[in-house]
Amino acid sequence: MNTRSARRIPLLDLKAQYAGLREEILAAVEAVFDSQQFVLGPDVAKLEEEVAAYCGTRFAVGCGSGTDALYLALRALDIGPGDEVLTVPFTFFATAGAIVNVGAQPVFVDIEPASFNMDPAQVEEALAAHPRVKAVLPVHLYGACAEMEPIRAAAERRGIPVIEDAAQAIGAEYRGRRAGSLAVAGCFSFFPTKNLGGAGEGGMITTQDEHLADRLRALRVHGSKVRYYHDEAGTNSRLDSLQAAVLRVKLRRLDEWTRRRQDNAALYFEMLEPLHLPVVLPAAPEGCTRHVRNQFVIRAERRDLLRRHLAEQGIGTEVYYPLPLHAQPCFAYLGYHKGSFPASEAAAEQVLALPVYPELGREEIRQVCNAIRAFYEPGRG
Repeated sequence: MNTRSARRIPLLDLKAQYAGLREEILAAVEAVFDSQQFVLGPDVAKLEEEVAAYCGTRFAVGCGSGTDALYLALRALDIGPGDEVLTVPFTFFATAGAIVNVGAQPVFVDIEPASFNMDPAQVEEALAAHPRVKAVLPVHLYGACAEMEPIRAAAERRGIPVIEDAAQAIGAEYRGRRAGSLAVAGCFSFFPTKNLGGAGEGGMITTQDEHLADRLRALRVHGSKVRYYHDEAGTNSRLDSLQAAVLRVKLRRLDEWTRRRQDNAALYFEMLEPLHLPVVLPAAPEGCTRHVRNQFVIRAERRDLLRRHLAEQGIGTEVYYPLPLHAQPCFAYLGYHKGSFPASEAAAEQVLALPVYPELGREEIRQVCNAIRAFYEPGRG
């Protein structure tokens, strides 16, 4: 490939997205400045209503980040010291970090190799072996819902709640229901790289439970329902109005962006499948009726060499995630070892995220696919 003539393709191009929204976003931000209502203002309340409607829930509570959403959901469900929470080791650190930060201990269960999500077949056994588990926290990784029905059923038999880590999955569906409406609470991130990303940090918790929503609202403002009167020691995790204003502009485009992501994923399948390369394309999890393609993640032989090759061609990629959580130094005290979760460990050695953002064009995807072919079949790409 002639790298001088080939266009550089980043993993994500936020500037391209912003270019089409610039005037509308600036007008929304200017309106916030004119109002001088920067914290939990009208835009936050409206965004909460709009996200709740989008996810099919009665309530949505804005907060400072996706990490805080997980933390607040656990706190609101009284998960704390002495408790354990079942989750997966193949996810972003915040999933387990939030568990530790409420004083509980993570217990890991492996992922399904094809979907990268919690293996429901292992949940029942894990719950039986860990009677101190007080919540289950599956992750909807890369934009696809975990197989929630058997996970939820196993938890309900023990009277424990399920919390969705839906940070990467706004708009995803499982058996026709939206992420965030599939459990007691759903936790979302508005980090700029997400399908619905803000201009900084932001998060949201969705729920059908009015009492839980009320408690979440109090916990995010130091445990206060009435100003300067505190029923419990909460934290400061308020979504600011500037972020909400930006997100409200973007939310109106989310379904169109999702469609483009899905179309781009379909192009990868169309172009890569016939080549029969040593690359495994992502499979839709069981019951996933809408995959929102936050990431398009392949499994690749000689992953690190392929990634280096693509970088030399000006193509951005990322490894989500290179070290499973059970192998992180900070979790050594949990007593896991290499081989404890073989599916997660294999994924960490093989996964590679390719560009799939909405503004990506057909020829750019062809360029990525040709570069992958050139790596595995020199002279053919």
